Amino acid sequence: MRAESKILLIITIILLTSCKSRFIAVERDDFASSDSTFINYLQAKDIEVTDSNSIEILNGGHMKFERMFQDIRNAKHHIHLEYFNFRNDSINAELISLLAEKAAEGVEVRALFDAFGNMSNNRPLKKSHLDDIRKQGIEIAKFDPITFPWINHAYHRDHRKIVVIDGVIGYTGGINVADYYLNGLEGVGKWRDMHSRVEGEAVSKLQDIFLAMWNRETGQNVSGNEYYPKATDSGGTSIAVVDRWPTRNAEVMRRAYANAIYSAKDSVKLISPYFVPTKRVRNAIKDALKDSVEVEIMISSKSDIPFTPDVVLYVAHKLMKKGAKVYMYDGGFNHSKVMSIDDRYYTIGSANLNSRSLCYDYETNLFVFGKEDAERFHEYYELDKAECHLLTREEWKKRSWWRKFIGWLGDVLTPFM
Repeated sequence: MRAESKILLIITIILLTSCKSRFIAVERDDFASSDSTFINYLQAKDIEVTDSNSIEILNGGHMKFERMFQDIRNAKHHIHLEYFNFRNDSINAELISLLAEKAAEGVEVRALFDAFGNMSNNRPLKKSHLDDIRKQGIEIAKFDPITFPWINHAYHRDHRKIVVIDGVIGYTGGINVADYYLNGLEGVGKWRDMHSRVEGEAVSKLQDIFLAMWNRETGQNVSGNEYYPKATDSGGTSIAVVDRWPTRNAEVMRRAYANAIYSAKDSVKLISPYFVPTKRVRNAIKDALKDSVEVEIMISSKSDIPFTPDVVLYVAHKLMKKGAKVYMYDGGFNHSKVMSIDDRYYTIGSANLNSRSLCYDYETNLFVFGKEDAERFHEYYELDKAECHLLTREEWKKRSWWRKFIGWLGDVLTPFM
């Protein structure tokens, strides 16, 4: 990690305070299905559930980039990209080359990335790279450039991963632009993740998010009907776009997660790379377990952050003692941020189940309703589960006191993680 990133991380830890809010759960209806209960909650919070959509789950970096690059090649009017980071590596070079070709054809190309996300990766885009990108006709801007004294930039970072093409195709999920999604990472192995491709009414919500951030950061006023073509009937999938904007709806993501869990009647299945959830989400999981809901938590045996497995395992073990099944992913590092409820609906997006995502950053998740879509999600979930082993009491007992202490300490620092 670069010196600037270390300084900013230290400042962040010093600054962040506990994520506190009064949680109001959905009113339980024993006769209503979990999806209808949660949809009622969303509508009560003025979060629109659009109906005419189709969605594909892109199971891994290869599927995501192959599908997205083809859509970019077919773009006619504009391509909008908003990422936590564009790592300066082979897949990014391929993407920039393709975007430059489209810009030369007259397609508007706008790209936005988070300044801290750029600093914190080991192959950042430098000024010379940005100058070269702009010379190729691509507009590219930083979200919240980090300048001295740094402290004012520590709180809210743009962690989203959104692409909108011609206003009719949208992408979002957990995959940034980096070649380790394709080739893995030394010391970690395979890097697993999930993303999604959407057509239909929900795309306009992703466009709203991008343009609001772009116009704020650049001072431009990009708008107009050309960015919002009339949506065709793309399918029968209902989708809600839940977007966290810290100064507008700070509690929306953690409440959405907690209420989704609270709506469960049969099962909760989740994958989280940095599973250190807030108290509200933990309490929702505990309540579900008390109500005999089967809870499965998939976490990774390895991580890109050295102490993370100890903390995550400590938290997951506490929930295991309450009745949750904890699956340890052994196939590398599973970076997916997904959860399904009763195999009736699921969420996929950029938000991790930790305080950083739920209380501070800009995040976007889709909540997807429909049994067929949930079944496709379940197929991918089961493939990941096949690369796991079930955490047992015996395995936990074999851990050293030091590893347990590190986990305990990380749990104490949960509000800062």
